[in-house]
Amino acid sequence: MSNVKIKIENLYKIFGHNAKGLTSEVKEGLDKDELLAKHNHVLGLDNINIDIEEQSIQVIMGLSGSGKSTLIRHINRLIEPTEGVVMVDNQDVTKLNKNELLEFRRNRTGMVFQRFGLFPHQNIVDNVQLGLSIKGVDKSESNETAMFWIDKVGLNGFEYKFPNQLSGGMQQRVGLARALANDPDILLMDEAFSALDPLIRSDMQDQLLELQKNLKKTIVFITHDLDEALKLGDRIAILNGGKLVQDGKPEDILLSPADEYVTNFVKDVNRTKVLKIKTIMKDSIQSGSDCPKVAMDSNIESCLPLFLDGESVLSVTDDEKNIVGSVSREEVANILKRY
Repeated sequence: MSNVKIKIENLYKIFGHNAKGLTSEVKEGLDKDELLAKHNHVLGLDNINIDIEEQSIQVIMGLSGSGKSTLIRHINRLIEPTEGVVMVDNQDVTKLNKNELLEFRRNRTGMVFQRFGLFPHQNIVDNVQLGLSIKGVDKSESNETAMFWIDKVGLNGFEYKFPNQLSGGMQQRVGLARALANDPDILLMDEAFSALDPLIRSDMQDQLLELQKNLKKTIVFITHDLDEALKLGDRIAILNGGKLVQDGKPEDILLSPADEYVTNFVKDVNRTKVLKIKTIMKDSIQSGSDCPKVAMDSNIESCLPLFLDGESVLSVTDDEKNIVGSVSREEVANILKRY
């Protein structure tokens, strides 16, 4: 049974001097363009309701101006809501006083930005242990923790380099290590990989997924890139004009888009490269030991050569190599016919 870590309810954000006074008009149907034209106010978020599960990667995506970065900044209250509730472990973040909010940010959340946010005059160790130093952690302990996370993100040997001596991808690893060093419950990643070259970006995505297998953090990841969203997300929420238009598992987004906006997002995606075996597998386990095996998290395309070799059924395995189900040639053929 899943547990909700972050619960966002009826969240509105209007930018402008009379934000609260105009909320009622937005509730009555005034959209983003009309609000700007009529009142010169900007609608950031329009009645957002979303549950983010503990230890999951929740991707939030949309085009520029859709509200995705505004939404993530409400979780640690870098932006004050016009109206609504943000609950973390049943604690309303919008009701925290100044000291409580500072404690919440220091200990419960870590944030990784698109532009790294490193201090150029500090070496990598000092950058990583910054949050620990602010918390008053003993210097030797914070140094040990920083070294641990520098190793985890693959930067051994660069501990005493400065940010301008590192590539963009390496600098982003430092940002990730700094966020993780505080051991937060929640990791907020706002377009964290968007500034990276494609190959480095893919490597960072792989590293995040590998880290998550062990860390099991609750991660909120903002992106405008659908391929990235499909690769990383346990669930994907899509925003348009400040509204949440669809929230679901990647396969839900691909196979059952909620409207034309989502349909246009996913229309060029090769479903067999994205959809995972577990989305079409059956719980039944085939008898016998000679049935070829395929990992449940591998994509459908990866099993096609086995069926072309004449196999009719494949066993499906979990991360521990245990057989958990099966997938047939017929089921894959139906997907190929449909898409």
